[in-house]
Amino acid sequence: MKLFISADMEGIAGVSTIRQMIKEGEYQRFRKLMTEEVNAGIRGAFNAGAKEVVVADGHGNISNIIIEDLDPRARLVSGNNRVMCQLEGLDETFDGIIFIGHHGREGGSKAVISHTLAGVCVNEMKINGKVVGETEMNAMVAGAFEVPAIFISGDNLYVSEVKETLPRAESVITKYAKDRLSAELLHPEIVNEMVEEGVAKAVRNITSFKALDTKDMETTFEIQFKGPQQAQMTTTIPSVEMMSPTSIKFTCSDIVTAYKHMWACVIIATAATDGIGGSANK
Repeated sequence: MKLFISADMEGIAGVSTIRQMIKEGEYQRFRKLMTEEVNAGIRGAFNAGAKEVVVADGHGNISNIIIEDLDPRARLVSGNNRVMCQLEGLDETFDGIIFIGHHGREGGSKAVISHTLAGVCVNEMKINGKVVGETEMNAMVAGAFEVPAIFISGDNLYVSEVKETLPRAESVITKYAKDRLSAELLHPEIVNEMVEEGVAKAVRNITSFKALDTKDMETTFEIQFKGPQQAQMTTTIPSVEMMSPTSIKFTCSDIVTAYKHMWACVIIATAATDGIGGSANK
């Protein structure tokens, strides 16, 4: 059995503020906690019969997990030039995908440090008219490879949000949101035990999960940006159509191609935030 873990940081145990995740703040503490929580998921997977686990580091510069502290049975995808970002390395050979430490979507609720991919530029994303966050989007892309999403972990509001799309996924609540920048925290040791047990349960019942039906699905993305300069510059991609001063849309013949298009738009929009070559890019 081969499993894929997509790991983020905002949803892990202990995180409640942005400063905890930046290098001028407490980043080294929290990348260690992220690594430990991912290890809990890896243990759970192998305990339940997995033969192979690949972890994709999916937070910020996507090079956070401490490789020398990672469970040596797993392989790590790290580094920030990736066509498929949080899903780099996923293909049809995997039996399931696990989301550890993920977070709520931009504007959806007061989920802890909620955003969608790039808080500096994205207000909202829709796929075929449905508002999505990162987990829902990634689960839809996984569906194109016929890989089911089997486990999620993050704060209570994130879990409720994602359950609308993935009602059968095993879940662990790592904290309880009080505000976008505050939470009632559970101790990391307790959370790690729950993650290990929850992943193991999901893996033991993996045959009961079905991938989202997105293979060969024509896909329209609608993206609302925070500023008109961000939307305007994405039209350097010929397939992109302006819908309003701050929103765009494009359609692709399948969701994997559309996902790649989306990332190109987000990269361009981020670069355009303060003007190409501006302070956002330094």
